[in-house]
Amino acid sequence: MAKKLPLGKILKGDCIELMNSLPEESVDMIFADPPYNLQLSGELHRPDSTLVDAVDDAWDQFESFKSYDEFTYEWLKAARRVLKRSGSLWVIGSYHNIFRVGASLQDMGFWMLNDVIWRKSNPMPNFRGRRFTNAHETLLWVAKDEKASYKFNYEAMKELNEGTQMRSDWVIPICNGHERIKINGKKAHPTQKPEALLHRIILSSTDVNDIILDPFFGSGTTGAVAKKLGRKWIGCEMEDEYIEVAKARIDAVSELEDKSLSHTKSKKAEPRVPFGQLVERGMLQPGDVLFDAKGKVSAQVRADGSLIAEDGFSGSIHKVGASVQNAASCNGWTYWHFRQGKTLLPVDYFRTEIRKEIAGEIPALQSGRTKLKIDGPSRRVH
Repeated sequence: MAKKLPLGKILKGDCIELMNSLPEESVDMIFADPPYNLQLSGELHRPDSTLVDAVDDAWDQFESFKSYDEFTYEWLKAARRVLKRSGSLWVIGSYHNIFRVGASLQDMGFWMLNDVIWRKSNPMPNFRGRRFTNAHETLLWVAKDEKASYKFNYEAMKELNEGTQMRSDWVIPICNGHERIKINGKKAHPTQKPEALLHRIILSSTDVNDIILDPFFGSGTTGAVAKKLGRKWIGCEMEDEYIEVAKARIDAVSELEDKSLSHTKSKKAEPRVPFGQLVERGMLQPGDVLFDAKGKVSAQVRADGSLIAEDGFSGSIHKVGASVQNAASCNGWTYWHFRQGKTLLPVDYFRTEIRKEIAGEIPALQSGRTKLKIDGPSRRVH
């Protein structure tokens, strides 16, 4: 009997041991914010002599680069084991550790998909004035190997970016204000990440009900955002105080309604519908004439689902569309239109209806002389 995953649970203990206790290839995505190994020495003060609340906890301290590399190898090995082949791994770090982590990832066979720069719109100044302000952190996004499949919700990221392809440099403020969790006026966790960052990561590479694992759970940002977005989550954490903070935080999160959780899907992910299927099902008939959007160019539908243009050139809807425009390529689904009364409508309408049928969103379409509803009025297909 397969071991049941501890979904929605924070597991207390060493993340390497905990991940090794989980079933192999059981999680869809891993987000890891490992110790940075900052190598801080001495206290840091602001110009007004107040003490900077820096990362000086025991969990961030290692004896040497060698010991840090060994730790990195062990947790990545455990993460690789539990990650599905169709899954992906995100790791965030600073200049202190991200290059060492990146080398380990590549040495272990992970395949680099992107390095994403999180540019902080409100970074902490360099108080000593001896270096540039450290205004960014680096995220490494990897697949399990070069040939592994992985999820990327390209269209959703494009919509999130106002219709423009999402770039790999993200401007997001650091966690502060009401989002920053504090206990008695002190940060509950020194490296709490902003929810906006996790929102983008989770939305980009997972679907609703996917399982997300965070081996360095901290204050629970991953779990909080995963719950809000309808994903399942598992956290690993050693510190009792962080576990208490994370539990209270996640318990207070309300999951979004189903309709709000859906995101724009990639066209490539939709079922393939050959143009010939429209002819087979009688939505279009051999001999029907299709037009460009202005009704000036025409071509005739043939029995095998190909078109023949006025000049005699024949081929697929895409090839004929390209030929009549003297273009290198053409999307025939949006170029060619059928006539409904005095209106020209793209043949892509029929493909959309068939896809809705496949997805179970509408009853099965009738073939032949079927009335298809198009924005109100019906068109009798003949």
